[in-house]
Amino acid sequence: MIASYQLITVLGPTASGKTSFAAALAAHLDTEIISGDSRQVYRSMDIGTGKDLAEYTVNGKAIPYHLIDMCDPGYKYNVFEYQHDFFRTYTAVREKGKLPVLCGGTGMYMEAVLKGYKLLDVPENPALRESLKDKSLQELEQILAGYKVLHNKTDVDTAQRAIRAIEIEEYYKNQAPERTEYDPPHSLIIGIEIDRELRRKKISERLKARLEEGMIEEVKQILATGVAPEDLIYYGLEYKFLTLYILGELSYEEMVSRLEIAIHQFAKRQITWFRGMERRGFTIHWLQATLSTEEKIEQTLHILHEKNKQR
Repeated sequence: MIASYQLITVLGPTASGKTSFAAALAAHLDTEIISGDSRQVYRSMDIGTGKDLAEYTVNGKAIPYHLIDMCDPGYKYNVFEYQHDFFRTYTAVREKGKLPVLCGGTGMYMEAVLKGYKLLDVPENPALRESLKDKSLQELEQILAGYKVLHNKTDVDTAQRAIRAIEIEEYYKNQAPERTEYDPPHSLIIGIEIDRELRRKKISERLKARLEEGMIEEVKQILATGVAPEDLIYYGLEYKFLTLYILGELSYEEMVSRLEIAIHQFAKRQITWFRGMERRGFTIHWLQATLSTEEKIEQTLHILHEKNKQR
């Protein structure tokens, strides 16, 4: 009955518990996970990106995962590369006779593969970058808001990333690519919905735990390898604020306060993206984060079988 689906997608905002659920679901289905996270592709960036690799072991069984730990810090991985890496991995897992589970919170990456958009490898535009270099993040966001082309606005929390986003939009405006490149996989999409107050509580608790686990030391070690501070700041969120703290530009208290606010804002932008996906024609079956893992698996299997009966 499950065979008519080619993929299960599990998405949700940060701190919703999507990874642990996806791993348990993959264990139940004897399958593999493909990450849909734009920052977990980087090696050594473990605590700050929330890889939580221990969650990929379920009842003593290691669940194979893909598109994690692919690049060194400092590299600027992009959605064009992700789409090609995804379909290469997806095809390999399908050829094993398995139903892959795509799990993540980077809406643009996930939508790019679920729709099969034809993406272009966008080169740098030095003249454009020079014209934008003195603008504030707020000014850059206003410029970016004027574009209609699909772009991931959830991760744009540094001026460098905003300039890159504008660069991409300008390139696409002039290139006008074909609509699709890949056949979109027929995917069941499961969303993990979490109450706002519970989400905020979990984000705050998780930030405190990660700081205690050595997140500051992780960033110091990456910087010690020769990665430029501006390249770490480019990744935003934890790497932006912890780098500024290490450089002495923020006090510890300022770093924690501003980072916590930024993560809350990021989660809101993720949810906005997912709701936008629904407006763009995706059907997302929402499950409450407070359900037990077993209840989530049971409801997912029920949806799978009901949908297959309708096909």
